[in-house]
Amino acid sequence: MNPYDADTHPGPYLVVEVLRVGDVSVPALAQGPGEPLHQAATRVIEAAAALDKRHESVLDAVQRSQRLLDGIGRGEVGRAQVSYALLRTTLTELGDVLAQQDRAYSQLVEYLSAYRQLASSPEPVQRATNKSHGQDEKTRPDRDDDWAIAGQRGLVALEAVAAGGVRFRHNAIGEDQYISRDKAQPQAPAIFPQTVQRLVADGLLHQDTTENVYRPGQLLSLTSQGEVALRDGRATTSRVSAALGRTTTQTTSGTLADSAAAPAARTPLAALRSR
Repeated sequence: MNPYDADTHPGPYLVVEVLRVGDVSVPALAQGPGEPLHQAATRVIEAAAALDKRHESVLDAVQRSQRLLDGIGRGEVGRAQVSYALLRTTLTELGDVLAQQDRAYSQLVEYLSAYRQLASSPEPVQRATNKSHGQDEKTRPDRDDDWAIAGQRGLVALEAVAAGGVRFRHNAIGEDQYISRDKAQPQAPAIFPQTVQRLVADGLLHQDTTENVYRPGQLLSLTSQGEVALRDGRATTSRVSAALGRTTTQTTSGTLADSAAAPAARTPLAALRSR
């Protein structure tokens, strides 16, 4: 049973509903400060608190509007002109706080999605090492963000950008970075801002810095290198899927499936990592 009331604490209520946790706190969601999962958990908790704060602002604005409407509804027209002016001001404020609440809600949903994807990742969400990425892979000694493109994260980001409408944004509430899509896709995989930053740094994505990073956000697009990497990633994934499709459920074929799946964890953007 959810210990939080959706009418008074919508932020923690949503966290419990989505993550199925009893304690809405960073220690309950992650351990090891400094690790990606801990950072993701921190963003979730902060976004939940921000949503509660915006919700309180909405309730205050609604109550003020209701008092004015009640007076006008009772026929108290002696001060109607003043009341109407106050009502216009109050309704404008209500619209503003509702928009802020909507952005806070969307932010929390984004962070919850990112946390869930990171928590369920089959790969350790730790700083990349030669061991975790394969002994034959070359890693840059000054890089500690290889986790951002591990598994399918890089390919997912490239595919989303290729579809259009993906933007790099900052949250005005806490200056947190996040990725938004012009067309909401609830079931779409989350894209981490660190993944986008890595792809931009490696020349695979272009970030339009002429646009406002808060609203509407800076539009992302593929570079020529990014288009090549996307084609290579899709081709490799298709080959691996075809190889797995030819296997059977027998024990011997299960061994073949394991051997075929091994490159799958490394294939997306392999060229990017080997540079």
